[in-house]
Amino acid sequence: MEIVNASGHTVGYTQGVEPSGREWLVVVAKGTFSLPAPDDPAGALAPRHPMQVPLVTADTFTGEPGFSAPRLEVDFALRKPRCDILLNGSAHAPDGEPVERVLVGARVTAGAQSWQKSMAVVGPRHWSSGLGGIRASPPQPFVRQPISYDVAFGGLDQRHEDPAEHAAYRRNPVGRGWHRHLQGRYVDGAPLPLTEQVDAPVSAPDGDHLPMAYGPVGRGWSSRLPYAGTYDQDWIDNTFPFLPADFQDAYYQAAPLDQQIAHPIDAASLEVTLVHLSGQPHVRFRLPCQGLPVSFFRRRGGHEQVTAVMDTLVIDTDAHWATVTWRAALPLRKSMLEISNVLVGTMSQGWWRARALGKTWHPSLGALVRNRGAEDAA
Repeated sequence: MEIVNASGHTVGYTQGVEPSGREWLVVVAKGTFSLPAPDDPAGALAPRHPMQVPLVTADTFTGEPGFSAPRLEVDFALRKPRCDILLNGSAHAPDGEPVERVLVGARVTAGAQSWQKSMAVVGPRHWSSGLGGIRASPPQPFVRQPISYDVAFGGLDQRHEDPAEHAAYRRNPVGRGWHRHLQGRYVDGAPLPLTEQVDAPVSAPDGDHLPMAYGPVGRGWSSRLPYAGTYDQDWIDNTFPFLPADFQDAYYQAAPLDQQIAHPIDAASLEVTLVHLSGQPHVRFRLPCQGLPVSFFRRRGGHEQVTAVMDTLVIDTDAHWATVTWRAALPLRKSMLEISNVLVGTMSQGWWRARALGKTWHPSLGALVRNRGAEDAA
């Protein structure tokens, strides 16, 4: 199968399968855009990045897989019912002066809908037990602090001598600050999270605090796992290797629920505002998000055109780029072999005429001459 990429973005495809066993051809396009420089006008459309980020073919992590925070998730989900908003980056102290605490925030506006999320980033501190109970030490000042689920509330409690007493905070097992056992020998000196809710600071090692970060949620964490379905003996005996019947498409959402919005199909662009998430106190820019046409051509003739919708936004303030991902899927009658070509983006009427006549299309006279020269040389 040939992909004709007229989008200017990175494009790839895969085959997806529903719980029913129905197979789909999934086409994904990802565009990479530069974050604005300090002298760029506020609200300007972000330019295309000179290096287009490749599609992610396997989940990546900040450290050891399974024991550190997810950083980027594979791009080839079958479908996402909503649009994920994800951010990797750091908190920056205002004016570069050390602070013990800073509020950071991100807002995305798409047409009539708007999303925002704020959190407090606190300097390094630790738990300390005494006559007054367990308390947090005063935070140390910082200028820049990376934000991820590695430094959010959560983690593993493995300090007890008996391994049977070890436990994990299932909402974020890679974090820090959570403890099941509260005796001083288990908590003294243990680090606290560096992020917390603005109006609900972390106050107890065994508290039910919300882990605060902007990155992807782990596939096996408690907020996401219920969507994965049931994998029991009945599934092994009667369904394997297909997905269980109670699998839900919401499992494909990498972002936590409070970082998902409806697909911005009615907006030509997204307006993004970042506060204290880069060297500039406030950054505001726009990203394209309108649907991308995708045409599927069948080997036996005819074609179907659908609109790929934006379903993932990833902003990386440390790398100074953002990616927008569009996705389209076509149900297959038998296999991918029934599709000969896929056009992503828009081609000229001349291209369509050449295709209908079975002729080779050349975008310009120069391209025709070069192609003829290459054929003669061969």
